[in-house]
Amino acid sequence: MYKHNLRGDDNMSEVMTYSKAGVDIEEENKFISTLIKNIKYTRKKGLGTALNISGHYAGLIEFGDYALALATDGVGSKVMVADEMQKWDTIGIDCVAMNVNDIICVGAEPLAFVDYLAIEKKMSPEKAEQIGIGLNRGAELANISIIGGETASLPEVIKGFDLAGTCLGYVNKDKIITGENVEIGDVIVGLRSSGIHSNGLTLARKVFKNAGYSFHDSLPDSDSGLTIGEALLEPTRIYVRDVLHIIKRYDVHGLAHISGSGLRKILRLPKEVEFNITKPFDPHEIFRIIRKVGKLELKEMYNTFNMGLGFCIVASEEEGKRIVDTLRKKKADAQIVGRIREGKGLKYLSFSDLVYNEF
Repeated sequence: MYKHNLRGDDNMSEVMTYSKAGVDIEEENKFISTLIKNIKYTRKKGLGTALNISGHYAGLIEFGDYALALATDGVGSKVMVADEMQKWDTIGIDCVAMNVNDIICVGAEPLAFVDYLAIEKKMSPEKAEQIGIGLNRGAELANISIIGGETASLPEVIKGFDLAGTCLGYVNKDKIITGENVEIGDVIVGLRSSGIHSNGLTLARKVFKNAGYSFHDSLPDSDSGLTIGEALLEPTRIYVRDVLHIIKRYDVHGLAHISGSGLRKILRLPKEVEFNITKPFDPHEIFRIIRKVGKLELKEMYNTFNMGLGFCIVASEEEGKRIVDTLRKKKADAQIVGRIREGKGLKYLSFSDLVYNEF
């Protein structure tokens, strides 16, 4: 059961949402659909031909007996917290993590990474050095090489700076994991997140700012000793070593990185089953505080944040139990969080409200 009461004050008339904070997931999805409907050309023959696996976490192209996997992502508005805190040595970890955690979702091993840094004006050597430290640490945790990158000065386009990257990985074509083998009765093994990761920061930032807090203030209603900014800058967990260890040893049916749009991210796997989350992780303290300060509804929290669940592995019940045992022996925080049932969509149990929420 949850240690914290996540209720907040739901009787307040003004309820903050991700959409009101400036990020509308539904509108974003419509924009993406409009964008990609005009991207139809694919390489015709030989190496580099796109494999027909759409809507997944990474794209795949033909490369002989192997497929090459590509993913791209950025740090998002977490860079604004870093700027206010004058602390940039962890956002490079986030940049690497958001990419490599997507690459492994198709069963691919990350190999190499390139970064893209867009800046408004000349960057101080200290800031550049700290960003480099974070990128290097992320590469070390993911066991990848950073082989290049690009820095662009865009004073008329960028306010502050933006950090993004692209990751290359590879997988034997008969080892690709798409989720097509997910079956009724399978279990969902969850790996715990390290905190807010690098998603939902637009909402989290505005929750605290609208309540009159500075990121330098102590985390309210907390004995952690952290400031708000320090809690928000906790870097994204990199799951590469744990997940690669598992997929080499067990029959894994599906993999999901829980990032933007919260638990709904699991719906990138087949839609003709129900993902029933019956035993979620106890959400981190930061989520309880965000909800209380922002007077957020519980469903909005699960729509936006990972709520303690950072990565999912779907396998048969027997394999799932073995996977949990193996992960725990490797000191990973893992547990069976749910199972696959007949139906469609996502259903999760909120222990604090003792009700199911459906998507």
